[in-house]
Amino acid sequence: MPKVIISMEGVVIKEVELSKERTSLGRRPYNDVVIDNLAISGEHAVLQLVGQEVSIEDLNSTNGTYVNGKSVKKQLLQHSDVIEIGKYHIQYFNELPPSPPEGIDATSTGTALIRVMSGSAVGREVALLKVVTTIGKPGIAVAAITKRPHGFVLAHVEGAKRVTLNRRPVGDEPMAMKNGDVIELAGTQMEFLHY
Repeated sequence: MPKVIISMEGVVIKEVELSKERTSLGRRPYNDVVIDNLAISGEHAVLQLVGQEVSIEDLNSTNGTYVNGKSVKKQLLQHSDVIEIGKYHIQYFNELPPSPPEGIDATSTGTALIRVMSGSAVGREVALLKVVTTIGKPGIAVAAITKRPHGFVLAHVEGAKRVTLNRRPVGDEPMAMKNGDVIELAGTQMEFLHY
């Protein structure tokens, strides 16, 4: 399900799932997402869900609505776009599985999962069924496991302490993973299993 994560100066304030056709943002208390800040208009913008796609529309706000740094009136959002309203950053997530390109068998990646090896959720398994699976805690440390035609890669999303793969910190480029690899994120160890 599409969702937005609202943050200010790097601190996550709230996460909102976009389950309704219309999700309003603004300062007034009757909005679906209330942002109590003078830089935000009473009725600032609206997120509209049509099928699996979400667009944002500015409601003639005083200070405008920006997507990836550009002022917009209405725009269809892409996964990981950043909406800016005043000092607030609203990151849009929509992990839609794209159709596989012609000639690529989507089942060729086999079965993959991560198994938690330490911490309170030890033994928990998460099947990697989606194209992108995010792990971690927003605002602290988040990593993404992405399914590619030739296997899976691990990428750092946010957090001061980077996710590690077999004790090596993941840099700006995603790292390819293989069966038995150990991921460590925010003190929790997980094993990547792929068969």
